[in-house]
Amino acid sequence: MALALFALILAVDQLTKYAISTVFLPGESLPVVPHIFHITYVLNPGAAFGMLPQARWFFVLAAAALILAFLAYHRRLKKEPAAFYYGCVAMLAGAVGNLIDRIRQGLVIDFFDFRIWPVFNVADIAIVLGVAGMIFAILFRMNEHE
Repeated sequence: MALALFALILAVDQLTKYAISTVFLPGESLPVVPHIFHITYVLNPGAAFGMLPQARWFFVLAAAALILAFLAYHRRLKKEPAAFYYGCVAMLAGAVGNLIDRIRQGLVIDFFDFRIWPVFNVADIAIVLGVAGMIFAILFRMNEHE
């Protein structure tokens, strides 16, 4: 199940990024709901909100460290509450999705544009939901094993 979740997130992330990059030009925007939601093709050199645009190798190394940590602790993580374990899987899939972009072109493809928030992608959603699942497990479910 975890491998299927990982593969699904990664596939949707990469397919949507491919579709955006073949249909749009960088900076091009299509209003879906005018003034509220647009599809906007952005090439992001940094992390969330474009922070640290010159730190490409830091993000590559951080993602590699995350992958290694997940593999090293996988057996232990499988014993944790489902929200924590699948949160880790989602976060990892998102990190790998953005890592692929960074390695391939040095930039991350973003396209969901709500106009009041920085533009983001499917991998970013997976990272945020994964971390939210982990926090939920820590705050409300970790006592399942006590």
